[in-house]
Amino acid sequence: MSIFEIERLIPMFLSVDAGNSNIVFGFNQDQSDSWDKVLRIETTKKLSVFQLERALGIFFLENRMEPENVKHIGLSTVVPDLKPILMQCCINFFGVEPYFINGSSYEKLRVKTSNPDEIGTDLMANITAAYDCFGDACIVVDFGTALTFSIVDKTGKVIGINIVPGIKTAINSLFTDTARLPKVSLEMPPSVLGKDTVHAIQAGIFYGYTGLVRGMLHAIEAETQTKFKVIATGGLSAVMQHLTGEFAMVDVNLTLKGIQQITLINRKKG
Repeated sequence: MSIFEIERLIPMFLSVDAGNSNIVFGFNQDQSDSWDKVLRIETTKKLSVFQLERALGIFFLENRMEPENVKHIGLSTVVPDLKPILMQCCINFFGVEPYFINGSSYEKLRVKTSNPDEIGTDLMANITAAYDCFGDACIVVDFGTALTFSIVDKTGKVIGINIVPGIKTAINSLFTDTARLPKVSLEMPPSVLGKDTVHAIQAGIFYGYTGLVRGMLHAIEAETQTKFKVIATGGLSAVMQHLTGEFAMVDVNLTLKGIQQITLINRKKG
């Protein structure tokens, strides 16, 4: 039997992270640390079950995967309207009803929060995975549609969440709310000194956000008198090159891991 044929027989876990910008389907085989098969679909208002199933069908065909190998599914979404579409899609395509993460899902976790229904399930997934990794006070910086800072003390208690507009959101705001500023690509400029309009926007955004993140981390540590492990995640974490030294770890799959952990803990103990 070839390696490919063996891989096709290994059961898979599917984490679905549905946000305002993208829906991410992350596949993990046998609880390994590998999330190399990931499908991203842009979140749109008219997204249908049929469109999702078609995208998944193409993805599975291209990667020579079998839907029946998906045995467990965890679903996190901060967009309520997406829940019924995603639930039905998973039932139709995989024959598996997803575990939907909500405020009551955190009762069995090592991390604790006094506001379970106010913290986004994606942020709780981040916190769960980060604390499981370090077992110590940590801050998760998520570079997504919003830039979020999730702060956990050494006992696993969530002591704060900070939210500011994300990098892409800021760039889009400049483009849509001003008459003559162009939409620019998400690239670090060659200099902090903008020499033309595009570089001026890129320098303002990227170096500005670098200062914002450093300032926020400093303020959190100063007020709490705590040294935190800082973990970066989110699709745009890779482009913030000047912040690399601030992070103990950069893991773009942190949310997917947290969704898996929350789901398996609740399935096992539920």
